[in-house]
Amino acid sequence: MPQTKWWSPTDDGISVAVRVTPGARTSEVIGVSGDRIRVRVAAPAHEGKANLELRALLARCFGVRRSAVSVARGERSREKTVWIAGVSEPPPNLGGAG
Repeated sequence: MPQTKWWSPTDDGISVAVRVTPGARTSEVIGVSGDRIRVRVAAPAHEGKANLELRALLARCFGVRRSAVSVARGERSREKTVWIAGVSEPPPNLGGAG
């Protein structure tokens, strides 16, 4: 399987490059754009609410607990690196067009 650019394996999980758009109507994974996965979250970029919603959305997509998802880099930026514990690769449909 060819290695994709937007995620990479770590010792006990994977690292995912994410571009987040806060304040959307619904929280959803849009798809892959360049070397990042694009995500919309239905929470404002205020007091960490968008990061909490991002963690919840990715936890649902990857089938892990929210506590297994953490923002490793870019806490206050739209471009983030998120670490997801306990998985070795993303779900097959996550990097697709929807």
